[in-house]
Amino acid sequence: MTKELIKGNEAIVKGAILAGCRAYFGYPITPASEIAEAAAYYFPLVGGTFLQAESEVASINMIYGASSAGMRCMSASSGPGMSLMQEGISYLAGSELPCVIADIMRGGPGLGNIGPEQGDYNQMVKGGGHGNYHNIVLAPNSAQEMCDLTMLAFDLADQYRNPAIVLADGYIGQMMEPVEFPEEGRVGPIKNWAVHGDAATRKNVLTSIYLSHEALEQHELKLAEKYRKIQENEVRFEAYKIDDAEIILVGYGIVSRVLKSAADRAREYGIRAGVFRPITLYPFPTEALADLSLTTERFLTVELSDGQLVDDVRLAISRRHPCDFYGRRGGCVPTTEEVFNVLRHTLTHPAECNDAMALPMGMHAV
Repeated sequence: MTKELIKGNEAIVKGAILAGCRAYFGYPITPASEIAEAAAYYFPLVGGTFLQAESEVASINMIYGASSAGMRCMSASSGPGMSLMQEGISYLAGSELPCVIADIMRGGPGLGNIGPEQGDYNQMVKGGGHGNYHNIVLAPNSAQEMCDLTMLAFDLADQYRNPAIVLADGYIGQMMEPVEFPEEGRVGPIKNWAVHGDAATRKNVLTSIYLSHEALEQHELKLAEKYRKIQENEVRFEAYKIDDAEIILVGYGIVSRVLKSAADRAREYGIRAGVFRPITLYPFPTEALADLSLTTERFLTVELSDGQLVDDVRLAISRRHPCDFYGRRGGCVPTTEEVFNVLRHTLTHPAECNDAMALPMGMHAV
């Protein structure tokens, strides 16, 4: 392994190249612009293709073409750009074309600002585009995972022939940390379903249009079975000090790191706090959270949004126990002390947690 001090955004690009990706199509946008900058430098060095498209709409359709030809390919953007890509992502999912797209989340809605938020959760995890489909969604919380989960995303995308999203808040994209890269890269698999413009692959048809109602229904049933297998086999999460926890903090991305510090602080005061971090946002670790709800009575979800992850947490614990929510917005990231104070309030004022007006700033009962 070789170690390098590097930005999370650049770690994504190096991870992609090490995973065998040889084509990048995208349009720069803060706080994801370093991905395009790094791709413009590194992809040509390994004989790959970098192309700055005229728009995000163009870039996602270039991904469709490159993936159809069997290439491991990727793009990256942030909220406004991801919104423009949604139709193309739906086409990719419908045609069962693998690709990796990094979404480095910024403040919204609209143009918002360039600060870190997590407001793209529903857009990426719940689909975002039209029709019945799912993206595979991986959520790194470090520069190291920006590399590792990007490499994993390419493997999962090819294994299931599905778009895979690396979903990171702007903080993770911009921070610099030591990253250990594998010394050896790898080559993507041979794709017998791809189209190469020759007689041998002439029989391959890649499309998302099924004019017959019955044919489209059968296609969607096939997709549903694929999603079932993904949910069964690809769930990933991290559990921190949950064995004896009286309250479990739930969060992902940069928030999960703050939650660990808050849990450690709480234990110094005799409060048995633990942290549950979903690494795969789709498939969501529903069963693992449901099992925790059998032994833990209180949950607190913390997000850089107005509350999106919390909906999946609430469904997982089936309202068996309270699930409180604390959110910051606009690029504001909560401090360890802030989360610790909210945690104490949750435990010491349970009655107030049923009244959103009685909670500290940003905190709402769910």
